[in-house]
Amino acid sequence: MTDKETFFDKDVFAQYCGIELIEAENGYAEAQLKIQPHHLNGVGTVHGGMIFSLADLAFAAACNSHGTVAVAINVNISYLKSASNGVLVAKATEVSLGRKIGTYSVNVTDGEGNLIASFQGMAYRK
Repeated sequence: MTDKETFFDKDVFAQYCGIELIEAENGYAEAQLKIQPHHLNGVGTVHGGMIFSLADLAFAAACNSHGTVAVAINVNISYLKSASNGVLVAKATEVSLGRKIGTYSVNVTDGEGNLIASFQGMAYRK
C-alpha cells in the first residue's frame, strides 16, 4: 500500500483521535497530532496512550508502504518528555526489511523538535 490516502481512509481510530498522516513512502511515514484538550490526561499532559497511537499509526503506514500487508508482532515505547500543547510529529523509519519481518524506529517530537518518545516496532509481513 503506497497511497497514503488509501491507508489512512481505512484507519477510523486514528482519524477519530485527530491523527493526520502527512507522508508515506517505501519504508517511511510521518504523522502529526494537533494537541487538543481531550488528548490530555489528569495532570494536563498528553496521555501516553495518545502518544503511542500517534507513533503506531506512523509505524503502520511505514511497514505497509511496500504493498504487502504487515501487522505488528512486537512494539515498545519509551516516554522521554511530556507535552501539553502544540503539535506532535511521529516519523517512522525502516531499520530492516526481510521477506517476513520488518523492523522500524519511530521518533515522536514536539513543535520545537524535542524528543517526546521513542518507539520501536516489529511487523510480520503476511
